[in-house]
Amino acid sequence: MADHDKQGLGIEIRHLYKIFGKTPEKYVDLVRQGMSKTELNEQHGHVLGLKDINISMPAGGIQVIMGLSGSGKSTLIRHINRLIDPTAGEVLVGSDDVVKMNKDALREYRRHQTAMVFQKFALLPHRTVLDNTVFGLEIQGKPRSVQEESARYWIERVGLKGFEDSYPNQLSGGMQQRVGLARALANDAPILLMDEAFSALDPLIRVDMQTVLLDLQKEIRKTIVFITHDLDEALRLGDRIAILRDGEVIQQGTRQDIVLRPADDYIATFVKEVNRARVVTVESIMEPIVAGMDADLPTVEEGTLLEEAARKISLAQSHALRVVSHKGETLGAIYLATLMSAMVGAEDEASAPLTADALRQSA
Repeated sequence: MADHDKQGLGIEIRHLYKIFGKTPEKYVDLVRQGMSKTELNEQHGHVLGLKDINISMPAGGIQVIMGLSGSGKSTLIRHINRLIDPTAGEVLVGSDDVVKMNKDALREYRRHQTAMVFQKFALLPHRTVLDNTVFGLEIQGKPRSVQEESARYWIERVGLKGFEDSYPNQLSGGMQQRVGLARALANDAPILLMDEAFSALDPLIRVDMQTVLLDLQKEIRKTIVFITHDLDEALRLGDRIAILRDGEVIQQGTRQDIVLRPADDYIATFVKEVNRARVVTVESIMEPIVAGMDADLPTVEEGTLLEEAARKISLAQSHALRVVSHKGETLGAIYLATLMSAMVGAEDEASAPLTADALRQSA
């Protein structure tokens, strides 16, 4: 039986630069010294793709890279499997620097350590669902019995059992993307790269695919790097999010960090219309529990969204909730005023640190 639970590897990107042009290495120091993207292009005819990117991607999590068109997000993901060579910097996967790999090591790394899901599905039209799904395993030289066993397992897991003998042109867009996902998962690589993987899908199918991915991730715990230009998608999927603009990381952190503490006006504009209640969790606004506080307070478990906490505090007609761990241990408390303020937010203080004390004072 194929190993269907090979978990992710951590990825560390350090001081990564990418300059496009004939002699990019000549201009790295100028960019380090502060030369802008516009100046580099106008004065030297080179294009700055990425500037001093530093991102830690923990093993087994979903790292979202978000930005508008031209921000450098697709350029960045292509450095992880070295489809693009950097001008300077390191891409560490586990303890190995992908930038320093020779041709043979890079081939093995691409075959066994990474898998990619593309925006346009990239299915082979003359192959059935089953034969598309085994493609990566064919490249690896696995026996046909192993190929089919793994492929059939993942075809079923993505909800396509019964379609093994269908061809891509017989499938809807959402179904084709499920085949692309099954193909990537069948490789059993610890790193899954997804470049705008759901962007070509209709909105409802897109949400459905997000759900499929989140459900599978609970089982597979791969290191997933997910590229998107959609904030709602980023907030739904990302354990951590990095937002790029003009090739630079403007802010990175958890979804709560991004929504509650936008780094600048650019990020604040992005998150202005976000429904905080469906993004922020109770531990983000809880405080140490006050000595002597009534132990009979209604409880809410860590990881609960504010929306659910508000429903619970309302039904209980209580002024506070006790936050407990998954094991039932008391972690802290949240107060009604704090909860309501966190859900609404204070527009004139969008970039200020959002603390429980500040929230209660503003309520």
